[in-house]
Amino acid sequence: MKLMTVQGIRVDRLSNSPAMTLKEIEAPHRFIEIFIGSPEAASIHAAMEGAEMPRPLTHDLFVLTLERLKVEIAHVVLTEVRNGTYFAELVVKTTTEEYSLSCRPSDAVAIAVRAECPVYASDDLLDEVGEISDEDSETAILDEFKEFIDTIRPEDFE
Repeated sequence: MKLMTVQGIRVDRLSNSPAMTLKEIEAPHRFIEIFIGSPEAASIHAAMEGAEMPRPLTHDLFVLTLERLKVEIAHVVLTEVRNGTYFAELVVKTTTEEYSLSCRPSDAVAIAVRAECPVYASDDLLDEVGEISDEDSETAILDEFKEFIDTIRPEDFE
């Protein structure tokens, strides 16, 4: 599993559908973009912005309920994609056990942002759909070149 960061929510220009973008924290910094529903996109965006609602939204209520029941939201994992549908697991802990609950990635991320818990992606998922942005590709090439320049010696040209 690789630790991810939630980069944000955007609206795809062609389909006019919201998509959430998650990026691998460590190199090679692959990213995953998943199309999600508008209510979930609004929920994630509100939580990322720290917006306070007069009444708890569904994801807020879920997190508050688990807290009251003394259940810790440990982390979420984006696990796989099958036929274009992404899957995730919400991992929760009680004082004696750990449970993994299957859920939609959008719900998992909306909960994770509120609970301030880590978001992971499985290695298999990243290998299958993870992409390296052009910006990260260029940075990697420049870093490699800088490393080459730093290690080169005049004798290497003789």
